[in-house]
Amino acid sequence: MSTQLEKVLNIAKGEVGYQATRAPGERPSGHQKYSGQIPGLEWSNYQPWCATWVSWVAMEAGAASLYPRTASVFTAMQWFKDAGRWSEYPAIGSQVIYGTSGSTHTGLVYAYDSTYIYTYEGNTSLTNNANGNQVMSRKRARRDAYVHGYGLPKFPEGITTADPSKKGKTGFHYKATATTPVGGSSSGSTPKPAAFPGVKYFKAGANNAFVTQLGKQLVKKGYGKFYSVGPGPKWSESDRKAVQAFQRAQGWTGSDADGYPGPETWKRLFS
Repeated sequence: MSTQLEKVLNIAKGEVGYQATRAPGERPSGHQKYSGQIPGLEWSNYQPWCATWVSWVAMEAGAASLYPRTASVFTAMQWFKDAGRWSEYPAIGSQVIYGTSGSTHTGLVYAYDSTYIYTYEGNTSLTNNANGNQVMSRKRARRDAYVHGYGLPKFPEGITTADPSKKGKTGFHYKATATTPVGGSSSGSTPKPAAFPGVKYFKAGANNAFVTQLGKQLVKKGYGKFYSVGPGPKWSESDRKAVQAFQRAQGWTGSDADGYPGPETWKRLFS
């Protein structure tokens, strides 16, 4: 049975690769699926949505009471401070707050070491940290001035933190580094797919069921804008562009983001 923390991080991880859509003339934050699903935050569509995304993850994981429900990064920070759950040190499952005033951007920490934090974040990209329209896994320097601090949810099982002041205190598990991602899977997670079928199924002229399976999963992850029709069994430039966008959302560049799926792309797309 998954812990509350595992449910939160598994749901967050499952959203990596999602991309908001933005039509010509729309606000830079684009249109995303999360706002409309959160009671009280329906109004926040087309607004910067990093805090909204965290609220959605918490709601989906059954942990809505452990995180603030808000579209405001500053309000999220203040919520943890008011609850006495604020720290300058990272923790697994903590809500990291970015910006010198604590109001720029936010995400969820899934691991940390002595130098970096590893996060899942909504509305980010490699070219726009705080309004990038994608859900991504990020790696950030712990001591960067951009990192403001961390809100520590009160998980029933306790929380693992690098904060030395929490040593020996009830509800806290001190670890200077915690680099192994939390395991387990939530009851609503996607079943593991069959092994990657091979590159020969995804190239010019390819026409097979694996292409359809790939395209449908890309649409599910939020990359449907690349398809004017389909997806279908014939490999197309629409498939390649959608795959490339997903790969770039993982932080990959160059030949790692060429639009052709390999074993790691397949694994992440279906995880």
